[in-house]
Amino acid sequence: MRYDAFLGQVQARARLSDPGAAETATRASLETLAERVPATVAEKLAAQLPREVGEHLRRVAYAPDEPETGMRMSPREFFDRVAQRASADRPKAVHEARCVIEVVDEATGGMCSAKVRPSLDDELARVLFSGSTGHS
Repeated sequence: MRYDAFLGQVQARARLSDPGAAETATRASLETLAERVPATVAEKLAAQLPREVGEHLRRVAYAPDEPETGMRMSPREFFDRVAQRASADRPKAVHEARCVIEVVDEATGGMCSAKVRPSLDDELARVLFSGSTGHS
């Protein structure tokens, strides 16, 4: 999937006003995901995505000034981080992150579900993988 097609899918599913908003949602969601999952998982996922999208996973996984990866965090903490990065309220951040993960999963042929979901706590995985409609 090309970068512009990826952003178009995020924009449509999250009902965002423009590609810039889709880029912000993608960056906020994937940088937070990269903090939460092991760096090896983030790197494998990044390799399957358009370069511009994958960089959001790599930036955190390999930035020496960023916190360690694979950090435990509650769903509330996870979505608070997404909201802060996206300058959005938590309900909007939850919806946008679910849409981003749904597009990532489709773009990687299910690799996100197969590799990322098992590294998350059940509650966070259930919310994050509930898709644009809010259903698993």
